[in-house]
Amino acid sequence: MADQNVQISSDLIAADNGTKGYVTIRVEYRNGRRRLTTVEGLKKEFSYEKILKDIKKQFYCNGTVVQDRNLGKVIQLQGDHGQNVSDFLVKAGIVKQDQIKLGFSSENKEFLSSSA
Repeated sequence: MADQNVQISSDLIAADNGTKGYVTIRVEYRNGRRRLTTVEGLKKEFSYEKILKDIKKQFYCNGTVVQDRNLGKVIQLQGDHGQNVSDFLVKAGIVKQDQIKLGFSSENKEFLSSSA
């Protein structure tokens, strides 16, 4: 089951301010080797549940849609699926490649870049 109380680094949130229209995909370390992939910034007219269902089938992982106070709806997936989800969203026609920001967050390192 996905962790419902994931804390996203405030530096990464600040990096997204003013970048409307971007979809941010982050891979975060939870504890030890466990990773959590989050997808945020999808347009509200998309069915998050249907996207999640297709991603779960495609990549054999578990996930959930959570409502965040600051970010709105966020898709959370168990495991490191950042690049896979990026490719899936582009191939499905949900977003264009230049609208995706692929990020990584851990306690010691933080990085956010375009996946172009």
